Amino acid sequence: MVTGRGDIGLILMGGGARAAYQVGVLDAVREILDEAGWPALRNPYTVVCGTSAGALNAAALAAGCDDPGQAVRAMVQTWSTLHASDVYRTDARGALGNAAHWLGGLTMGWVVRSRPRSLFDNAPLAALLQRSFEPRRIAGHLERGILRALAITASSYTSGQHVTYFQSARPVATWVRMQRLACPATLTVEHLLASSAIPFVFPAVSLTLDGRREFFGDGSMRQLAPISPAIHLGADRILVIGAGQLEPGTPRSPHTGSQYVYPSLAQVAGHALAGIFLDGLAYDVERLTRINETLRLIAPEQRARSPLRPIEVLAITPSRRLDALAIGLGNALPRTVRTILRMTGATERRSAALLSYLLFEPVYTTRLIELGRADTLARRADVLSFFGLEAPALASPLAA
Repeated sequence: MVTGRGDIGLILMGGGARAAYQVGVLDAVREILDEAGWPALRNPYTVVCGTSAGALNAAALAAGCDDPGQAVRAMVQTWSTLHASDVYRTDARGALGNAAHWLGGLTMGWVVRSRPRSLFDNAPLAALLQRSFEPRRIAGHLERGILRALAITASSYTSGQHVTYFQSARPVATWVRMQRLACPATLTVEHLLASSAIPFVFPAVSLTLDGRREFFGDGSMRQLAPISPAIHLGADRILVIGAGQLEPGTPRSPHTGSQYVYPSLAQVAGHALAGIFLDGLAYDVERLTRINETLRLIAPEQRARSPLRPIEVLAITPSRRLDALAIGLGNALPRTVRTILRMTGATERRSAALLSYLLFEPVYTTRLIELGRADTLARRADVLSFFGLEAPALASPLAA
């Protein structure tokens, strides 16, 4: 039985290749809903928000929301067969030449007046999105009310603002908060490329903000409140799919012997990226949980006068460290990429975090999809409760 309890929002966080985990979660949710009798063509998520690589998944899901099951199956197929060469240039001239220019610009830019753009050239991703992004379908779904809003976030290198670009079915009041704001827009491939432009790794993208052009990068940077856009766009319940553990991981043993060595460039970069991609979500979920607990203690008549409202949140995040799953899989990358990563130390066991963001290869992405499915199926009861569904009755063994 399906119960109507307002709009459901979906938030897909970033993390480069780690975003394959989201697809596994979405596939398992689809399976749980199907078994519980959810109408096959009913869109579960009327407000969809994406950040970084999650923006790519958000756009694909929004475009296919008239047949959500088929949309998710297509996403599983795409991520299961994706290669690094589909995302960034891996040929010798493109990969090594671009990396040499980047490193040369960092070290000798004062001599050659060269401004390095990024470590890798993501022109293949731009071409892939030009072929696959379907803005007309998204606009049609918004007009027919199948979709309420699609939001993509990006961070401006020019002004320091964190911006949520959104496209909605009905006019929505924009919002401005400390170092973050919202801007209505007709979403394009450029918005997706900007949101997924991992700092230093992929080049910044020029977008329009308040009538002027600014350079934007990954939407996970300076993302102080990742759940906020879905709330502003009208969601009453929000499914959040992250790419890192929210619960404290297993304590590491004290470093001894070879573990106690100076961190490599890749290890430092991986640590910095973890702070960008993971920390904001954990804090925001905790903050929203505390607000909900506080609202439950307030008398109904006082709660009615408050601008706050309870928001039900279901957060599904990896039960295992995704960087640990990348250990030993670096050889799946083209030799040119391995050479670049080896120079930064990213192929070392202790520096697998950076590798996990760039490992767009089936040997890794299929592992993440399987983990996403397993983590979600293990929380079947939570998923059913979130969607207001009852568990399907078990068939009697005597019925046969």
